[in-house]
Amino acid sequence: MDIASLVGMLVCLGLVLYGMINSAGGVSGLGYFLDPASALITFGGSVFATMMSVSMANFVGGLKSITLIFKQVNVNVPEMITKIIELSNVARKEGLLSLEEAAGNLEDDFMKKGIMLIVDGTDPELVRGILETEMNSIDSRHKLRSGFWDTMGAMGPAWGMIGTLVGLVCMLNNMSDPTTIGPKMGVALITTFYGSMLANWVCTPTSNKLQANNTIEMQAKEIMIEGLLSIQAGENPRVIEEKLKSFLSPNERPSQDEGGGGGEA
Repeated sequence: MDIASLVGMLVCLGLVLYGMINSAGGVSGLGYFLDPASALITFGGSVFATMMSVSMANFVGGLKSITLIFKQVNVNVPEMITKIIELSNVARKEGLLSLEEAAGNLEDDFMKKGIMLIVDGTDPELVRGILETEMNSIDSRHKLRSGFWDTMGAMGPAWGMIGTLVGLVCMLNNMSDPTTIGPKMGVALITTFYGSMLANWVCTPTSNKLQANNTIEMQAKEIMIEGLLSIQAGENPRVIEEKLKSFLSPNERPSQDEGGGGGEA
């Protein structure tokens, strides 16, 4: 589980609740922030306006994708580079055909697919084209999910403002009792509060986390493509290692050096 997402979401909610309770003079004051009609306009309007923006399949898939922010991305780049170097050593000693047996022990389907293309003697440019096409398709699907939350995040404040305008119209049409103006104004502004919470507590962080996870996964696939094509080209394992280490940040490279990549000269 990705603890950062869970902790961040809970702490944000806790801070808002603390501010509400502190400002309202106690837990009983939370009722000031509850209004069914405002919630219906803001949340209902945001959800169904987002539904209008996408297909039903993408709408359902987009809602389900919020669970992905709580899952740790299963990518260990230094470990993956070490595995590629091991494969390059095998190919250097025993030939490319020997990689077929090694591919059976791989858990990553993308890397396994690349290995099998190499074993089958596929042209290097065609291997790159096939793998990059698959990578771009995965990237597009991931961006569709993050884009869903961007859309809903834009809808939240907009529908909150619509609810506020509805409340203001009702308030201005009934100002005979000045003592009710303050409470009615408060109810009118609650929709803006709901919209801001939807956008900044749920939608925007969810989209950002999905994009961050996608960046990590795409980088891993780029490393795989470069590594596999280098193996197919018969490059020295140590040269491959240095090439792939350039994808790592400086603080990750020492651990990779200790991992004993290298290989024969």
